[in-house]
Amino acid sequence: MKTLLGLGIIIITLVLVGLQWVNSGGLTQHEIRSAGNPTEAIEALMQDVQAKNWDRAYARLANTNDIEKPAFIRDLAGSYGSLRTYSSLDSFDVWPLRATADQAKLRVNMHWSTAIGPIDDVRDLNVEQKGGNWKVDWPVPKFNDVPPQVVPVNYLRWDIINRGPEDVWGEQNVDSPQVKIISMNPVERPDRLIILGEIENEDTVPAYVNVNATLLDQNQNPLSQEGSFDKISHTLLPKQVSPYRIDFPGVKLSQVKSVRMDSKAMLIPASADPVIEVAGQQIASDPLGKRILKGQLINQSGQVVNIAQALAAFYDANGKVIWVSDGYVDQALLPQTPVSFAVDLPDDVAKRVQNSHITVNHYSVNNNS
Repeated sequence: MKTLLGLGIIIITLVLVGLQWVNSGGLTQHEIRSAGNPTEAIEALMQDVQAKNWDRAYARLANTNDIEKPAFIRDLAGSYGSLRTYSSLDSFDVWPLRATADQAKLRVNMHWSTAIGPIDDVRDLNVEQKGGNWKVDWPVPKFNDVPPQVVPVNYLRWDIINRGPEDVWGEQNVDSPQVKIISMNPVERPDRLIILGEIENEDTVPAYVNVNATLLDQNQNPLSQEGSFDKISHTLLPKQVSPYRIDFPGVKLSQVKSVRMDSKAMLIPASADPVIEVAGQQIASDPLGKRILKGQLINQSGQVVNIAQALAAFYDANGKVIWVSDGYVDQALLPQTPVSFAVDLPDDVAKRVQNSHITVNHYSVNNNS
């Protein structure tokens, strides 16, 4: 009996010591030491980011004296209701760029899962060996502080007054806006057929628009039907033009005899605010070697734009729309603060581009625009 009691006391003591070791960070330190090379250090960091274990992720950094934990978390988790705040790290790829005995530089491509689809974030990270452990030197994020200021409000606004229940019987509400598809161009890619072009609001009132296309085969029978979904600026102010793009995966141009286009328009209340300026547009290559159109979006209003989408139309020397692409910005657009954007561009199309035009779709929590 005494033997069993003594054995029980020993077991309880070991359990309590183990819990104290875990609570004091012993498990974290053990896991950090388990990163035996630069690749394992970044992989371990990314796994912590996936689990949203910010304490353990922060402990893996080599430069905690230079970057505060809230800034590190904000850099990866987002803020101000941005797209990143509604995202999760789905997967990642890591590959080395260069290395020495105690320092290395690696590239990580983080694949984020969002409500609008996957978004990639490529970072080049330095890793260094400290006390036998490999730790990540995370780039110190730079966040712009918006100073207190007065922003004058002088934008146009359209409201709708519909017929009420006590109005004269038979009295009609306002007619739907007049919109027109001003161009349509089929583009064949290896895995799909794409219909792209532009649509214009010809009316004096704002319109919510959508474009659908039906492909007809050689016998004029419907082959496939798709809509523009988010590859369009749905809200068009009077005389405003938007590009559109409709994808037909798995369809070849040789299968199609003709295309039936259909545009829908609905009258909506709208305003010309916020104004988002597009600056510094240029065609370049991203870190993975893909051709992109990049630039900056500058929110000229006094309100926060939580989610922004850059929708780009590309034109050839004859002014014909030859490509439409889009890219979401995972940061919020603060007033008067530039934020970088990029949209993809196929290499063969980039050679023919003579001009481009960016339209910005936006969503703000305050007005649900």
